[in-house]
Amino acid sequence: MAKKTIADVDVAGKTVLMRVDFNVPLDESGRITDDRRIREALPSLESVLQRGGRLILMSHLGRPKGSGYEAEFSLKPVAERLKELLDGPVHFAADTIGDDANKKAAALQDSETLLLENLRFDSREEANGADFAQALAAPADIYCNDAFGTCHRKHASMVGVPQAMGGKPKVSGFLLAKEIKYLSEVIENPAPPFVAIMGGKKVSDKIKAIRKILASCDQVLIGGAMAYTFSLAQGGAVGKSYVVEKDVPLAKELLEEGEGKLVLPLDSHCGDSFSSDCNKQVVPAGKIPDDYEGLDIGPETAKQYAGIIKSAKTIIWNGPMGVFEMPPFDEGTKAVAQAVADSSATSVIGGGDSAAAIEQLGFSDKVTHVSTGGGASLQMLEGEKFLAVELLDDA
Repeated sequence: MAKKTIADVDVAGKTVLMRVDFNVPLDESGRITDDRRIREALPSLESVLQRGGRLILMSHLGRPKGSGYEAEFSLKPVAERLKELLDGPVHFAADTIGDDANKKAAALQDSETLLLENLRFDSREEANGADFAQALAAPADIYCNDAFGTCHRKHASMVGVPQAMGGKPKVSGFLLAKEIKYLSEVIENPAPPFVAIMGGKKVSDKIKAIRKILASCDQVLIGGAMAYTFSLAQGGAVGKSYVVEKDVPLAKELLEEGEGKLVLPLDSHCGDSFSSDCNKQVVPAGKIPDDYEGLDIGPETAKQYAGIIKSAKTIIWNGPMGVFEMPPFDEGTKAVAQAVADSSATSVIGGGDSAAAIEQLGFSDKVTHVSTGGGASLQMLEGEKFLAVELLDDA
């Protein structure tokens, strides 16, 4: 599945059209509150600029209606941040394929950057409009995809543009290449013992990933709200815990398929309301009182999971163990994160809430890879093939 990267092509004097993921959070005044996605793209950007390439960047931000400009979703704050981070001029186009974009793309000089306005201001981006894709591709000599978080979407910038490029080079950025390496290649050939940690709310959201991983892993540790659906499937008492009744049959199937591999919590940290100052108690799994709800794995489970993680050589983690945003129900997630950080295993954090937890707890530099994609990372764990990746040139 390895693809050519931006480092494999000569960019000097050429125009590189790069799809990035600059979908960053903004506050009410339009200021960026977390620029991690911009900073993570810098190695790919600098590879082009330092070798004399002309760089055109395209991204989406938020969920605009697709019927034109919406000030709160403008990428202009991103352009301002790029000016601070990059050596060399950074220009901003007020549109994507209109007069301003065309004029500024034509005037672009070597080692200069142009950021186009939000792709999703045009409904043809999400609809993969062929005319829109052709217009985006027109000024480019090389296409580069470094937006893993949207690789599972068949949008114009992800699929239509590389199709419109014909025989011109179509390569991956360094960030996408890293995601492919860890979420696909490492999981296809993991060093044993291979341990997966799966949290989150719904069994149905993770069933494909769990089934895929069960085939190659040694143990799957279950946490999060979906643990209570498994408990219900075993005839346990779950009180007011979040459960998905329609997922109970799926949980029963997985319990049979994963016998000997699927590891469920031993105990649960419960509260009588969804708040940090509620009445709390720790109870054995399957024995949650009627007026309580499970909000985290219990201390015995955390201890057991940490012991299993310690002996692992490959670890995948997707989904927190409890309500990690609300102390004291963050303790299970903290314990698991600490165990993963202390482990010598190749550890891959599969995006979304688990990535947020690792970042929040300060362990991101103590794991092997933190994925930038939530839905995309889960689908890759499920074994899905992405057309946006398949269209890139093989290494």
